[in-house]
Amino acid sequence: MYIDKELSWLSFNERVLQEACDPEVPLVERVRFLGIFSSNMDEFFRVRVAAVRRGILLSTLQDGHNNSRHLMAKIQTRVLSLQERFDAIYAELLRELVRRNVLLINEHQLSEFHSQWLKVHFRDHLKRHIAPLIVSNHRDLLKHINDNATYLAVCLHSKERRQYALVEVPTKNVPRFIELPAERSKVKKHLILLDNIIRHCVDELFGPFFSYESIEAYSMKLTRDADFDITYELDQGQLEKMTRGLKKRLTAEPVRLVYDRDMPEHMLTMLKDQLGISSTECLVPGGRYHSFKDFINFPNPGRKYLVNDKLAALDSAGFSHSANSFEAIARGDIMLNYPYHKFSHFTELVRQAAYDPAVRFIKISLYRVAKKSRVMNSLIDAVKNGKQVTAVIELRARFDEEHNIEWTRILAEAGVRVHHGIESLKVHSKLCLIGREEHGATRLYCHIGSGNFNEGTARVYTDLSLFTANQEIAREVEQVFDLIEHPYRRDNFQHLIVSPYDARQKLCGLIEQETLNARSGIKAAITLKLNNLVDEQLISRLYDASMSGVKIKLLIRGMCSLVPQIPGISDNIEVYSIVDRFLEHSRVMLFHAGGENKLYLCSADWMSRNIDSRIEVSTPVYDDRLKQMVMDLLSLQFSDNTKARIINKEQSNPYRPRGNRRKVRSQLAIHQYLSQFERQQQTRLLAEDAEAEALALAQARESADNGAPFLTE
Repeated sequence: MYIDKELSWLSFNERVLQEACDPEVPLVERVRFLGIFSSNMDEFFRVRVAAVRRGILLSTLQDGHNNSRHLMAKIQTRVLSLQERFDAIYAELLRELVRRNVLLINEHQLSEFHSQWLKVHFRDHLKRHIAPLIVSNHRDLLKHINDNATYLAVCLHSKERRQYALVEVPTKNVPRFIELPAERSKVKKHLILLDNIIRHCVDELFGPFFSYESIEAYSMKLTRDADFDITYELDQGQLEKMTRGLKKRLTAEPVRLVYDRDMPEHMLTMLKDQLGISSTECLVPGGRYHSFKDFINFPNPGRKYLVNDKLAALDSAGFSHSANSFEAIARGDIMLNYPYHKFSHFTELVRQAAYDPAVRFIKISLYRVAKKSRVMNSLIDAVKNGKQVTAVIELRARFDEEHNIEWTRILAEAGVRVHHGIESLKVHSKLCLIGREEHGATRLYCHIGSGNFNEGTARVYTDLSLFTANQEIAREVEQVFDLIEHPYRRDNFQHLIVSPYDARQKLCGLIEQETLNARSGIKAAITLKLNNLVDEQLISRLYDASMSGVKIKLLIRGMCSLVPQIPGISDNIEVYSIVDRFLEHSRVMLFHAGGENKLYLCSADWMSRNIDSRIEVSTPVYDDRLKQMVMDLLSLQFSDNTKARIINKEQSNPYRPRGNRRKVRSQLAIHQYLSQFERQQQTRLLAEDAEAEALALAQARESADNGAPFLTE
């Protein structure tokens, strides 16, 4: 009835690997998908495998049941299978690159010209960033290894002994890939990995200080448990707790050691002993290179056809047609769909709010932001202009904790009122509220969306953002901010669905209503687009709805514990997943509701943590134009027969069959649709302006006919 979420997640990452296999994807983009796969796998071990290992430990300490151990065995089998497939794809892509005159070479394939050039380049540009770590029984190696960094394990052989050392492959200040100068042909482009440059020049590091007869180097990477529990340390300030937690992560338990499968046994034994690894579950043999996540930025030294054509980000007619952002939103709700639309429309809203004399306050919730964030700079500018600014910064945004602590310091020093939310709940909602003085009263403008206020991810994550001056919705957004600051209050929300206050109750109610409609012979349907669907209570409700005749269509990017097409249980449930050039991140819920079509944009996935343990907000879409637009976008995605996979019980990821239907690649089709949509909005707005101008002119003439002065241009 339920698929383990960890195995489902591995199935998702297999879909990423499928993109690296797809000959329709440009070659360099295929290589970059290997980087995405690898980065995903790093996080999988740091978070999900670490949690399973803790489950094994707890079961050992308690009743001895080993469900977690069985799950770990399945994970290990699947991971090794994916790793073998990864290595095969990588080898094939290297051959494809050679056919396109792009050569990724190693230190054994260097010409004499390139060898000498690299030695000079190493001395002049690279050596200063490298400091070997000498292995000693008197030093706790685990405390000195950086999580997820790639190391070269080096052995210096002499007659008397073996001396080991670790050389970290630097990731800051130097590129992972170096393009070598042209030697003979300018057509062929030669690239070499930083790892191989270090291998080539390893004598430069050790020769001046050590005596040895031979030297060998093999790559390895350690992954640790990235979770830490600070919930009950209530006697410290939150910032202090977070800092302690980050330090704790540096010495957390190893959950994976990836090593070159050609590494000699004596070196692997040394690493296991020094790092305290006794379980074979932690060991993952791999190829010659690790930290493949750097391949996300694999360069394109070749021709343009080796990468995707850029899709120009679209202007919003609503924003572009108005003198300022507030006038645009006041005229009617606006919805943006990133990365198809420009994220700069949001940054421009905050920039204008920073100096608009009518703006009184800005409130915003921040989960992940860009390193160089225009949003943050505008908040600081707003304070300088006398605005009251409140920023809710989530310190527990995994892997962004340090970044958010630093922004906390910067904003607080600038005079922003910084709040860290509720002790036991992550704030994951994507809210911005601006209060503006208009006609003697405060009018509220708000943003509710599915994505972070992050200029970087907005270029690659698909997210929906609703801008509205609907005062009923905006006042409920204000209530959410009040709840974050005063969690003891209890508010009733008539429009928004807010976790953890009423989300489970309302979601169950919406499913139940469709179930009752189906039983009454009324058309009933549920359409969901989510990143993850793993909450068993909500899945159970969907099973009940399916058995009652509700037609359910699901688009789930990542984990899906629901099993579709179980006879008599989930016959009416179809599940698809789309992996393409953009990361599907928007969350949408559509309930037929007897023809009313209740549509919600959400920040929350259907996971227990999002429903019960986070501040999340879903907003209804009331504007008929925007509602139809989102429904059309969903229809395009469910028509995808190019990048859509079918989710089945076997987790085998078959592509949706195209048959004799025309080719539909939904992400490209959505860009075309939105281009046309914005042209239509521009035409509508111009027509409305002309109509308003004609009406004003008619009223002026009528006034003149009644004896009032009438001036013509």
